Amino acid sequence: MSKRLRKPIKKEKDFSDKILKILSQSANKAFNYKQIGAKLELDDTASRNQIIKDLKILASQNKIIESEPGKYLVKAASQDYYEGKIDMTGRKTAFFVCPDLEDDVFIPTANLNHALDKDIVKVYVYNRRKGKRPEGEVIEVIERHKTDFVGVIDIQANFAFVSTANPKMYTDIFIPKDKIGEAEQGDVVLVHIEDWPKRADSPFGTVVKVLGKPGEHDTEIHAILAEYGLPSEFPIEVETYAQKIDTSITAEEIANRRDMRDTLTFTIDPKDAKDFDDALSFKELENGNYEIGIHIADVSYYLEEGTILDDEAYQRATSVYLVDRVVPMLPEVLSNFACSLRPHEEKYTFSAIFEITEKAQVVNQWFGRTVIYSDQRFAYEEAQHIIETKQDVIPVEISITGAAYQVPAEIVVATLKMDEIAKIFRKKRMADGAISFDKVEVKFNLDDAGEPQGVYFKVSRDANHLIEEFMLLANKKVAEYIGKQKKTFIYRIHDEPNEDKLIAMQTVIAKFGYKIDFRNKGDISKSLNQLMADVNGKKEQNLIDTLAIRSMSKAKYSTDNIGHYGLAFEYYSHFTSPIRRYPDVMVHRLLQFYLDGGKSVDEETYETKCLHSSTMEGLATNAERDSIKYMQVKYMQDHQDQEFLGVISGVTEWGIYVEIIENKCEGMVRIRDIRDDYYTFDEKQYALTGATSGRLLQLGDEIFVKVKNADLVKKQLDFNFLRRNE
Repeated sequence: MSKRLRKPIKKEKDFSDKILKILSQSANKAFNYKQIGAKLELDDTASRNQIIKDLKILASQNKIIESEPGKYLVKAASQDYYEGKIDMTGRKTAFFVCPDLEDDVFIPTANLNHALDKDIVKVYVYNRRKGKRPEGEVIEVIERHKTDFVGVIDIQANFAFVSTANPKMYTDIFIPKDKIGEAEQGDVVLVHIEDWPKRADSPFGTVVKVLGKPGEHDTEIHAILAEYGLPSEFPIEVETYAQKIDTSITAEEIANRRDMRDTLTFTIDPKDAKDFDDALSFKELENGNYEIGIHIADVSYYLEEGTILDDEAYQRATSVYLVDRVVPMLPEVLSNFACSLRPHEEKYTFSAIFEITEKAQVVNQWFGRTVIYSDQRFAYEEAQHIIETKQDVIPVEISITGAAYQVPAEIVVATLKMDEIAKIFRKKRMADGAISFDKVEVKFNLDDAGEPQGVYFKVSRDANHLIEEFMLLANKKVAEYIGKQKKTFIYRIHDEPNEDKLIAMQTVIAKFGYKIDFRNKGDISKSLNQLMADVNGKKEQNLIDTLAIRSMSKAKYSTDNIGHYGLAFEYYSHFTSPIRRYPDVMVHRLLQFYLDGGKSVDEETYETKCLHSSTMEGLATNAERDSIKYMQVKYMQDHQDQEFLGVISGVTEWGIYVEIIENKCEGMVRIRDIRDDYYTFDEKQYALTGATSGRLLQLGDEIFVKVKNADLVKKQLDFNFLRRNE
């Protein structure tokens, strides 16, 4: 008699998580077991019985409630559900960031459920036991961070896919045949995600704009702007409106203003500047003090609230400074003409005028609308020459006129005296705890076609500091004047640094022999300033400057004044650049409104505008950074056969980042491409360790590299490791 084989015992399924997900997605609707079974596409008896069982268990655990016999709702305030933001890792997984949770929650790829980077989502958190890393699943995408993406199109017979160079965009985008538009195979395109069907692997989109062919200069610059949702040109109706504005200077309007046309006034700007939004005036007073005026283009006079021009300026919120062009906040008729304080022209301005003593004490102040006449335009290099030599002749090699010329004696006197006062202001700021970040800026010499011919570094000198200090004075005093009246205003605020980031930075800088004093806020500031001075001109300067800036909180706009940590100011605003920043326009409007006796405006309205301005500033900064990276890659493409000496600026498990000393271009050497030993990552030492030799490749080490690959589309440099600098 043969033995009957026993069937293996079938493990019961647990539908709890799926039930919670279904109930959470329709939080106000009650479901019975049949409806849940239908949602899960289960209609067999065993599964239905298990669903009934799981519903009762969840109800007994107080995770759901039985709203009526046999019908269940998710508990409204379930402790396992949170709203927050997705932070993609670049490896198709993510972390869920929520202020209500102590730790970020890991989200596996399978649990993303169509969420993309920076989306606002609802997440169900599990594995919350002590010692276990919390994990979660996206239950609902509440708000998409972005729906427009830039990528390269791959056209098939009846459809297309667009893949992006963004490492955090983990999926390509499906384009139906009728939504491809004018795009051709391999074009760089801007696509808009319209839908993401539940069972589809990829979102469905439509081609909004064809940007050009990959690698072409204009294509890549426009791709950078499109990636961040930044415009490249003005709508025709906005340009037309701007062209019709009356920009003439009239006797009637001059009569409404303080007339400063007879006071010595001049501008100091970069030599390639096209918009001059600030000027300085100087007058010696009979009592031995000085009247110094900071005159700012009166943009708000031309930019009327509620017009299409004002709406466009608000949406842009800032000019965007890319390596080869400026995308202005205002059309050229205003930014480069009517509102630009050009030499030998009368202009309407909004001014902050101070009476200042020989010892740089402000004893009087006045704010209001003025009319000025600029006597001279200087480049920073020309003003610097006056400061350094105390002489009145500008040599041909730095002259913006193309020839040597003599500066009027009164302008030389004014420049030297304002330089003295600015240095006293600066010294006092530093003593009060301000932090000096004179980070080296990478600039490119471009030919007429926008091709990089060389790299140079922009460094702030006395002439730059002169302008900076008087702009800071105006910004501070305007904010102080309104702030002390307790009226709603727009402040530029900067919180204290993140101590965890400073501690992490200390670990890195200790390898170079530096340290931060953590005893109190003042000591942190002093030691950071000392650090900036100590690294000046050293091979590790750019690395440490970058780390220090990253450890700082980000400055932003707000109606809630908490002061400005980096400048050590109790009150601070942005008043001095309304041509290129919309918050300055709002500050001008509010200041005039309050000068006219207006009552405090609605705080909530202006806080919304502050948030928008800060967001747009962040996008512009990212675009500017990407354009520099793009130009660095382009520059290095033409130097593929050259050896470069670089400094190791970062160490990871997959390789080392190397910054070339002579041009600040940064790229990666993959660990597999370092052939003189077998290396592993040592996290504690921020180093790669050779298995045979035991030698380290660590932060700050100098090595020779050569370009392996320069990818313009990804804006990515890969280097080959050649040898150490020994």
